[in-house]
Formats: sequence, structure tokens, C-alpha cells
Amino acid sequence: MIEEVDPRVLVVDDEENIRFIVESALDMAGFEVAAAESGADALELLGSFQPQVIVLDVMLPDIDGFTLLRRIRDRGSVAPVVFLTARDSTDDKVLGLTSGGADYVVKPFAVAELVARVKLRLPDGAMDGNSRELRCADLAIDDDAHRVTRAGEAVQLSPTEYKLLHYLMVNAGRVLTRDQILDHVWAYDFDGDSSVVDTYISYLRRKVDHVDPRLIQTIRGVGFSLRVES
Repeated sequence: MIEEVDPRVLVVDDEENIRFIVESALDMAGFEVAAAESGADALELLGSFQPQVIVLDVMLPDIDGFTLLRRIRDRGSVAPVVFLTARDSTDDKVLGLTSGGADYVVKPFAVAELVARVKLRLPDGAMDGNSRELRCADLAIDDDAHRVTRAGEAVQLSPTEYKLLHYLMVNAGRVLTRDQILDHVWAYDFDGDSSVVDTYISYLRRKVDHVDPRLIQTIRGVGFSLRVES
């Protein structure tokens, strides 16, 4: 179903008390927040959570924040970053400010300043309350932008593939017959072979369902359903 989505922020810091303070402040400010205590945890969350901003500690137990940012960029995420750092040398400030879409806040920091910096890094309109998208697990359709992503990666679909995926996602969890899909995707006057549905389902599977969890389920003798199998 269509859901209103709060702007998403990933907080990466190995200090539990700082994670709690930052998470609480961002939650109260209207953000959806996920937290990680290491670089490995952050990379694991990256695809499924798809943050719009990342709050990132420079000194992590397994990797430094600047190296982690490079790995995040290598995975295709362009989410801007606000570094949290106890360092305040000129070199660290310059490195933070020149790390592609990054800002920095020096510890100890004012929570209100951090929240303000995160808001400034959001895409235009993300705090307007009008952000709407279709989501199932890490698959998302942004109808306004006519954009599909899976695990944060953009997916290019033909107009018919997009229409089919959109219909499946609007009805996520429901079983749809081939006739229902034909009526809504190819229109009522379609007089071709119903196997076209299976053909386009196979196209979608190759483009958006080649990673786990598999979302497009075949219901034998009935049709198809988009859902996460338990």
C-alpha cells in the first residue's frame, strides 16, 4: 500500500549513550532513525534502510569514518553525511568538508545544532510531510520521480514493466490472478495471449528480484503475489 515515509537517517556511532541521544533527538524531530555501532553494521543496513542522511562517527571500532564513507559511495549511496568527531584539527575539518556531500560536528556537540545540520542535508521537500512512495522490503517506487530502487540501487524498467510492478506493489500481500493483471496492466481490450503476464513477470524478476529476499511469488494455479515469504 501507499505509505507516508518520514525522512530516514542512519546514525553510526560506537558509543551507546551518544547513539541514544542522537536517535531520540532525531525521532522527536520527525525522522525515521536506524542505528549502527560499527562500520560493518552500517554497511549491512545501508541497502535495506536506504538513508537520506547519515550521521557518522569518525572513530569507529573497525574502520574510520572517512574510509567507511568511501565504501558507502562505492555501493552507490549518495546520501549526504554529517560527521561526528572528537577531533577538531584543521586537517580533519578539511577532510570532512571535502568528502563528497559531508559536513561535520565536533564532540561535545549541541543536539539542536546536529538536528539542524541534518535537516539542511535533506533533499528539498523531504520534511514537508508529502513524501509518498510504495515499499516492500528494500524495493521502493517513488511515483513522483517515476523511480524504482532495490537495496538502494536504481532499476531501469520499461513503461509496461513499471506499470506491472506498480500494480503488484499497490496490492502487496494479495494474490492477483493473470486476468486481474491483464485487465489493469494491459487494459480490458487486450486480446493477446495471457502468457504475456508470465513473460513480464520473468522480466521483473531478472531486474528487481534477483537478490534476497525474493518478493515476486508464484501462487500455483492462481497467479502472483508480491510479499516477503516467512
